[in-house]
Amino acid sequence: MNGYDLIVVGAGIVGASCADEAAAAGLRVAIVEPGPIGGGATACAMGHLVAMDDDPAELALARHSLHRWEEFADLAEAEFSRCGTLWVARNEAEAAGIAQRVARLEASGGEAHAVDAQALYRLEPALAPGLCGGMLVPREAVVYPPRMALHLVRRARQRGAVLYAGRAARRLGRAAVTLDDGTVLAGPTLVATGCALPELLPQLPLRPRKGHLLITDRYPGLLHHQVLELGYADSAHGHAGSSVAFNVQPRPTGQILIGSSREFDVADPSVSAPMLQRMLQRAFDFMPALRGLRAIRAWTGFRPATPDGRPYLGAVPGRADLWVAAGHEGLGVTTALGSAQLMLDLLLGRTPAIDPAPYAPARALA
Repeated sequence: MNGYDLIVVGAGIVGASCADEAAAAGLRVAIVEPGPIGGGATACAMGHLVAMDDDPAELALARHSLHRWEEFADLAEAEFSRCGTLWVARNEAEAAGIAQRVARLEASGGEAHAVDAQALYRLEPALAPGLCGGMLVPREAVVYPPRMALHLVRRARQRGAVLYAGRAARRLGRAAVTLDDGTVLAGPTLVATGCALPELLPQLPLRPRKGHLLITDRYPGLLHHQVLELGYADSAHGHAGSSVAFNVQPRPTGQILIGSSREFDVADPSVSAPMLQRMLQRAFDFMPALRGLRAIRAWTGFRPATPDGRPYLGAVPGRADLWVAAGHEGLGVTTALGSAQLMLDLLLGRTPAIDPAPYAPARALA
């Protein structure tokens, strides 16, 4: 039996971050990953580093994490691009809420500015006419999530972590994990398996939420910021069976990444032409110039969603040796580094930098 101070099950962006944080703290770490590093939800993510302000707990976690992302601003492997985020208002009703959103972001330690319609079109000339202004968050960025997860796992291994590649956790025991080849690993265990969480911890409710993305050929200069509609949170945090929202992002390659869609209760991973068309039509409504671009690939992925939209971060109730970090839905990349630090604070009995109560797994069992 191989003994460790922490066994991290799952090597997506959240598990990779937790393993790296634990190894940096001097713990003997094992990483268990049956597939490619960052090959699940992480590989299907847009990679935006953005603070959503509609939930105070989510904002606190995002702000804490965004501060830690600055460490990687100069890492070429991460493809970190500080393009900033531009939120756009369709009408006066949406524009009326901008001042309050700016105030919330600034109160959390961020930087945000309201922009009128004239300034909006100076920032992004290709936007559809008739929009009512928006909000610019200039220091937000994008990264390439799979390569970032791979970097974190490599760094953890350089710090002594052991990777059980191609192996799956089949059973959780008392301070032990049995792998699919019969190997038993001993030690406290952190489950960070995203949508696969119910296979090991069925007591924690979680639903996979399918999403589509599309990427174009290279069109440098057409888009300058990651641009989202101000109503994006209604799609991201809503409970509708399906929804779409305008969300486009310039990649450092000159390509444009277009999203986003969300669907509950759909298990088929194939691209749905009707859902893709619905998502693209939403994008064309906000930026008609996208219609003439050449698409080179469309794909789907599944995001792990909890009932209240907040991730599970903390101890599994009734198990002193079992922890969980999962359920980040569409903000796993943004909040991965902050989630990892919070988990290590809790594991090591340190005072957390932010209040852990809103993310406690026990809330799901109350």
